[in-house]
Amino acid sequence: MIFELRSRYHVQREVQSNMTSELPLPELSVRQLKQKLDAGKEPVVLDVREAHELLIASLPRTKNTVHIPLGQLPIRFHELERHKEEEIVVYCRSGGRSQMAVNFLLQNGFRARNLKGGILAWSQEIDPQVPKY
Repeated sequence: MIFELRSRYHVQREVQSNMTSELPLPELSVRQLKQKLDAGKEPVVLDVREAHELLIASLPRTKNTVHIPLGQLPIRFHELERHKEEEIVVYCRSGGRSQMAVNFLLQNGFRARNLKGGILAWSQEIDPQVPKY
């Protein structure tokens, strides 16, 4: 257990140090994502929140929805390899963790965009039935 906790700590530190950027990252508004979904143009939607957050609220699931918590992204991003040439929209609760994930994915050759405002913006602007937390 101690090894697991230390491993998570080190992975989180790696995530933070490798996922920051001074450059503005590509973003997508929740309205733009809703338009894409309504038009049947489903991008890959990557949820980087923790597992317990999925029980509270989520965006509508599509065939292209993927869940990889931010802290696991450096060791699991290979799971996205088949989507490398596709648009990947990354979201979290409010947009902070997803910004780090987008930066990491861009550095690794993916076409990633941050969902501006995260699930809070989705709840505010698109579907008030989605709980805010």
